[in-house]
Order: sequence, then C-alpha cells, then structure tokens
Amino acid sequence: MFVFVYNADSGLFNTLMDVGHRLLSPQTYPCNLCAITYSVTGMRREWSRFLRSLTTPFEFLHRDELRERYGIEGVVLPAVFKRDGEQMIMWVDAEAINSCQNLDDLIQLVTDKVQVSR
Repeated sequence: MFVFVYNADSGLFNTLMDVGHRLLSPQTYPCNLCAITYSVTGMRREWSRFLRSLTTPFEFLHRDELRERYGIEGVVLPAVFKRDGEQMIMWVDAEAINSCQNLDDLIQLVTDKVQVSR
C-alpha cells in the first residue's frame, strides 16, 4: 500500500485555513502535494484518473493522522510511504515531491517509482 501524506493537519478548520493560504499566498503554501493535486474545488480529475490506474492500494493521510495511525513524526513532509505489513518505508521524500512543478511532474515521479519497485 502507498501512503501519501500531506504536510497539513486534518479537520475542517485546518482545511479552511489551507484553502485561504493557497488563495492568498500560494508561493508560501507548505504542501506541494496538496497544491499540485487539488484545486480550490477538490481533487484534480487527472490525478484522480491516475490514482485509479494504480494497481497498488493507496491512502491519503494528513500529518496528524500519520502520527496517530502509524506513530511516525519528525519526518519532512509531504511524502509517500510504502507500507509493507506493519513496516512503513519512505518511498518518495519531500525533496522529490517539492521538486515537482506541476501535476505531470508528480505523475511521472510516481510512475517512475512504481516501475522501479516492480
């Protein structure tokens, strides 16, 4: 299973603050994973289609949910982990995600990682 983790906390208040931040100061928004994969109205269709094409199950978590569910904290986010049983392995780090300039870059990054891990 792939676990995509946003550099943001869960909850309605945090979501509203994130949307406001993205609208008012997108260049300082701290989560490139969210910025690339979501518009103000929701998940981008192209990203959703790409996710449906993956043969490996996946989930999305926020930073606080990662800590609560898996006890992981202190890692630079956003990131993607590969869950193997109870073990969580860093699969795509923040540096790689943050280097993506757009959705096409992110899709290519994940596609390349999937190809290598087969």
